[in-house]
Amino acid sequence: MNKWTSDRIGELKGKRIIITGATHGIGYEAAEKLASKGADLIIAVRNTEKGEKAAGKIRHKNPSAAVTVMHLDLADLDVVMQFAADCTARFDRLDVLINNAGVMVPPYGRTKNGFELQFGTNHLGHFALTAHLLPLLMNTPLSRIVTISSIAARRAKIRFDNLDGSKGYNPMIFYRQSKLSNLLFAMELQNRLERAGSSTISVACHPGISVTNLLSRGTGKEMGWVMKTLMRIVAQPASRGALPTLYAATHPDLHGGEYIGPDGPGNTKGYPVLTNDPARLYKADLAVRLWETSETLTGVRYSV
Repeated sequence: MNKWTSDRIGELKGKRIIITGATHGIGYEAAEKLASKGADLIIAVRNTEKGEKAAGKIRHKNPSAAVTVMHLDLADLDVVMQFAADCTARFDRLDVLINNAGVMVPPYGRTKNGFELQFGTNHLGHFALTAHLLPLLMNTPLSRIVTISSIAARRAKIRFDNLDGSKGYNPMIFYRQSKLSNLLFAMELQNRLERAGSSTISVACHPGISVTNLLSRGTGKEMGWVMKTLMRIVAQPASRGALPTLYAATHPDLHGGEYIGPDGPGNTKGYPVLTNDPARLYKADLAVRLWETSETLTGVRYSV
């Protein structure tokens, strides 16, 4: 069986793609590859200076690349809404939205709107962003939404009685919760799109264990050399970790509701394949409760 690599991505000229948090790691690797295939790429980032540096690197490798940097802070719902409004005013189509940005195991903190930082950024920020951009996506035939989860979701539980962490906070427990939320959101969104008869699809993926700056605990600083050395032993490079994202964003045979991850033992490394995690992790009543809670917390209502 042939392993899927980014060499199998077709021409993307004329396709507009938004990817959140693409200044480093798997987000940057995915962005660079999508731009090299001709996509009209929007890098949506909190730090636009870092975004411009990433865009410059992409243009250096691909002189004809169409890369735009736009400001987006997923921890501030007003900024999320303004970003979407700017996109809607500026663009007449959106082929792919990649919900990639995230923070991992930071010290306890809250977003501008008072949400626990990981749940608020990783899940609620993307939940609101997708809602605001959904009309543009649904007006673009065969568009898709890709949401990045994690194998950490396998050991997660949604603590509805302590979503803000005020009754106790453990960084990894709350990271797992945010990543399960990403997966449940992606699956429930697909169900709603299907019921609406839309050609837009929702797909989830995860990178396995990859060497990225997520382990900087939300500071954005580079990992120390000891951690980098350990990660190289147990993890795969970010370029390989980006393959599930690229597969989910571009593979022509996807119909929505798939969960893409590496094919190695435990799905920690390898080449992208369909995984069966949703059969075990997705529970309709849990997903609906999370959806309704997310609408209440963000004040955002979906059109599907």
